[in-house]
Amino acid sequence: MNKDESSEESTQREAVEESEEPTDLDAAQAALNRMRQAATSRGDRRVRSAAVHRNQKKAARQAGIPRSAIGAARDPQGLGGILERLVAERGWSSPVAVGSVMVQWNNLVGPEIAAHCQPESFEGTVLQVRCDSTSWATQLRLLSSSLLARFDADLGAGVVTKIQVLAPTAPNWRKGGRTVTGRGPRDTYG
Repeated sequence: MNKDESSEESTQREAVEESEEPTDLDAAQAALNRMRQAATSRGDRRVRSAAVHRNQKKAARQAGIPRSAIGAARDPQGLGGILERLVAERGWSSPVAVGSVMVQWNNLVGPEIAAHCQPESFEGTVLQVRCDSTSWATQLRLLSSSLLARFDADLGAGVVTKIQVLAPTAPNWRKGGRTVTGRGPRDTYG
């Protein structure tokens, strides 16, 4: 094989390689592209090289920006800030406020009311509260306007617009899924 033949074979190989179009992307490249798209949708920006990053830091220092704020976009972030941003982006403010009413009930109404009245459900902007006695139900009805003002101050306006006070429930002797119509067995009570 002489030199002309080997160069001719190499040019033929290059021509064949150029004509073949890749039908499948490399799995690693596909994963990298998906991660880049996810980062772009989160609002993260891509830094091209370490030299560009160093130049940005140098320019920021010369401009008098404090060192702690120079790499702020790339620094680790606190979990609270990330969750606040997630709640704001997804529009979850009212469901989070509902959860905070249920979880922070003792702090919002005080320990004395919380000992006798518990939130039962939250539908729309109406909070249903069950009290353990009729006197506490009456007391909570009287305090509802001041509680609504406290909820507006602590949770935001419009989260809770009405407090529906439910009376205490009577004891239920029915056990299980099946019941007997009518009087039922009375052998226990004579």
